[in-house]
Amino acid sequence: MSWFTQALTSSIGKKLIMSLTGLFLISFLVIHATINAMIFYNDGGETFSHWGHFMGTNPIIRTLEIGLVLGFLIHIADGLWLTKNNNDARPVKYAVTNAKANSTWYSRSMGLLGTLILIFLVIHTSHFWIPNRSNQFATGEELNLYQMMLDIFQNIWVVIIYVLGCFSLAWHLLHGFQSAFKTLGLYHFKYNGAIQVVGVVFSIVVPLLFALMPVSIYLGWVY
Repeated sequence: MSWFTQALTSSIGKKLIMSLTGLFLISFLVIHATINAMIFYNDGGETFSHWGHFMGTNPIIRTLEIGLVLGFLIHIADGLWLTKNNNDARPVKYAVTNAKANSTWYSRSMGLLGTLILIFLVIHTSHFWIPNRSNQFATGEELNLYQMMLDIFQNIWVVIIYVLGCFSLAWHLLHGFQSAFKTLGLYHFKYNGAIQVVGVVFSIVVPLLFALMPVSIYLGWVY
């Protein structure tokens, strides 16, 4: 095993990979949220469908999509490995602990939050991405994703699941955003305040925007 492979499979290497894939996925969230927010134009899905079609047919975007899937898989696998490592390192709990004094709840629950997001991701892709890509491969045509959104989000239980998924994402990002910069050595006293503010704002605004989409459709604000 080369020194490079050993470095990547070490605890520090795993955290580095987790940070890099995390920031990559954060950039995806920005693009995904921006395009999905086009439904708020309330123009019958014309603007949303235009940009959705561009993302679904552009060869460069489709190639990057492969990297996105790999990024998700690596990030998830890395997270599970780190969680297991942390648990194995302390198989017996201390008799007296005061975790709240040294860390936040969401920083101690990244494994749990990540698992909830994984479950939500499976549900979300089964609703939209998988059927659409399957139809593209079979017929060469895209499905009407806007109409699918209008239909799927008429079910209150689906809306609740999506809102809970966005809630889990917000908590996950509150720790993950700042943690990624710290791991990469980009957290410095001169600008760590700005990073913290941007991280908190991003962790609230983006998941809130995602949650508003199913809620708005269910309540009839978007049609």
